[in-house]
Amino acid sequence: MVVGVDFGTLSGRAVVVRVSDGAELGTAEYAYPHGVITDRLPGTAGDLEPETALQHPRDYEEVLRNAVPEALRLAGVRPGRVAGIGTDFTSCTFLPVTADGTPLCLLPGLADRPHAWPKLWRHHAAQPEADEVTALAAERGEPWLARYGGRISSEWQFAKALQVLRDDPDVYARADRWIEAADWIVWRLCGAETRNTSTAGYKGLYQDGRWPSREYLAALDPRMADFARERLDHPLSPPGTRAGGLTAEAAAWTGLPEGTPVAVGAIDAHVTAAAAGTTGPGRMLAIMGTSTCLVMNSDVRAVVPGMCGLVRDGITPDAWGYEAGQSGVGDIFGWFADTHVPPDYHEEARGLGVSVHELLSRRAAGAPVGAHGLVALDWHSGNRSVLVDHSLSGLLAGTTLATRPEEVYRALVEATAFGARTIVEAFTGAGVPVHDLTVAGGMVRNPFVLQVYADVLGLPLRIAATEHGSALGAAVHGAVAAGLYPDLHTASAAMARVRPDPVEPDPAATAAYEELFTVYTELHDHFGRGGSDALHRLRALRNGARAAAPAARGGGPR
Repeated sequence: MVVGVDFGTLSGRAVVVRVSDGAELGTAEYAYPHGVITDRLPGTAGDLEPETALQHPRDYEEVLRNAVPEALRLAGVRPGRVAGIGTDFTSCTFLPVTADGTPLCLLPGLADRPHAWPKLWRHHAAQPEADEVTALAAERGEPWLARYGGRISSEWQFAKALQVLRDDPDVYARADRWIEAADWIVWRLCGAETRNTSTAGYKGLYQDGRWPSREYLAALDPRMADFARERLDHPLSPPGTRAGGLTAEAAAWTGLPEGTPVAVGAIDAHVTAAAAGTTGPGRMLAIMGTSTCLVMNSDVRAVVPGMCGLVRDGITPDAWGYEAGQSGVGDIFGWFADTHVPPDYHEEARGLGVSVHELLSRRAAGAPVGAHGLVALDWHSGNRSVLVDHSLSGLLAGTTLATRPEEVYRALVEATAFGARTIVEAFTGAGVPVHDLTVAGGMVRNPFVLQVYADVLGLPLRIAATEHGSALGAAVHGAVAAGLYPDLHTASAAMARVRPDPVEPDPAATAAYEELFTVYTELHDHFGRGGSDALHRLRALRNGARAAAPAARGGGPR
């Protein structure tokens, strides 16, 4: 048996897995008590600046104390039978720590300093710094820039660190190390710092054995010249490597034996490839949840516009790992259902014993393609790929007084499918073949969403036969780290879980979607590629007004 632990955006999940076939024997989830910190820090009254998204590191530890023992109990598995444990994390979730790994927000006098807290992946307040990182790299002709599609995201390490340096230089100075949460949680488990190739490459701009140069960083800000060397640099370990064994403290938390092998840290989307059987070249995986991450191994190295990264050994050893993504998917559907759907829909859903999402999906599914007369842009959380611009926002075009909630819901689902198609076409257009597409994540529960994606993409969708793909993938990594399989490909072949029947596209629907996709592309390029900066101006007005409002009340961000 092995254990996989998936640290998500709102909760952590542990799963106990049988090594021979990947069967999930017990699963437990623990919701983070502090969730996503967006408005104010715990115990404080000051408002945080717009686009802030922080988390509490103690929540992560509580997952180990609660979810792992409960999963073992539900599985009926004695702890001594567990041969290894693997973990995965949202990325880039990035935090400043002391030399012994203590998060700065836990130190006396720093709990009220926002920049001392872990910055969640969807912290987008560092967009100006990301633009600066990108512009300087382009000006200097930095060779690594092309491997990120020519744009550096506000979600990534250097943009976030630069924001801290500019906004709170004292916090910046007090951080001995800056570390991805994926590596920090392994530090807590093993008692020693380790770093993985995936987060370093995709989120830390580490390419060809080097971080961005000292000269580049000094040009970015002289105080940041030694940031990579002093606060990031550490030997890197590829996916599936053994990081160490559980400390006595971590063993007490989890209930597992001290010394149990622990896999090096990993990105949630990347470990899911092992759970979905997509470690081979050209097998694209879309992990669809609150956001979507699209990952794929290839034996082709090419520049794909707007990709999130290209890293050797990034997903599995000995392959080029590509990553792209969409910042909002399930979050968009949830926002609409929670804030824009009338009460009578919610009442009807309760009466039927279904979620409001299922009710909206049922109502939307029966309409012909295009009958709503709507097209949306799926940028409610910005655009990760292919524009790499988190200052963008969502758009809905074509509404009339006859537009119904289920029609808007369908347009939002279609918009995310159009966004996924835009990404796939960017890969194929750059000469990186996509042979097939597999879907994992929470959206595998919604047949309507899956059918829309198959129709829009015109591709059969293989569906992961687990709702816990990241946790299962982490367990696969744990099996390799424990020496139970020689490599991730072999382990994936044995432990991956995929439904036998794919979701097939409806040829008539695929043809009908061509015109809608053409309109989507026109709006995408107009608002995203310079035809109009209206969405950027609206975002700036919004953020400026929100920042001014607390100041007028005598409060405001620190």
